[in-house]
Amino acid sequence: MNLRITEIFYSLQGETRTAGLPTVFVRFTGCPLRCQYCDTAYAFQGGQSLSLPDILAQVSNYRPRYVTVTGGEPLAQKNCLALLTALCDAGYEVSLETSGALDISAVDPRVSKVVDIKTPASDESDKNLYSNIEHITARDHIKFVLCDREDYLWAKDIMLRYNLPARCEILFSPSHQQISATLLADWILQDRLPVRLQIQLHKYLWGNTPGK
Repeated sequence: MNLRITEIFYSLQGETRTAGLPTVFVRFTGCPLRCQYCDTAYAFQGGQSLSLPDILAQVSNYRPRYVTVTGGEPLAQKNCLALLTALCDAGYEVSLETSGALDISAVDPRVSKVVDIKTPASDESDKNLYSNIEHITARDHIKFVLCDREDYLWAKDIMLRYNLPARCEILFSPSHQQISATLLADWILQDRLPVRLQIQLHKYLWGNTPGK
């Protein structure tokens, strides 16, 4: 059982409720989406084929508590599900970053899923698989990356239409260098939205450097 992996690295988690905590990231190669703001296009192709034991051994070398499986789009590789389960079995606290365009129903329930619902300005909102919402639990997150005011209003409507705050924590994240985090914070406060404003901590520390 092999998986195509772009990189395995140790850094600080930049997002979600574990932001700032040392984490091992396993970045998968390949993604079926082409969001206009994507900051990991280098993971669309290439990478190396690694066996499950090889990946687990590399992760173990860092002696982490937290492991994040990201991409690209991890669920585009069917063997991702086995890796997620193996990481949980090894005792790590595991999170999965996924676009929400692929079915999450078979993901190990011990995994904290971070599901990115694509907004209109991403140019990929037509790929959203809304049936995934039924598989969201309180340990998960739903994320909206917002590029402008129209995205904000759209995300607000989706959040209320599907009663998302009753399911899990909601993350509103400003697209880096496309919308001001301060402006987004003002909108959230004005509308009293039950969401967490999220900035990508790693970008403020290291920019878009791969492996950070």
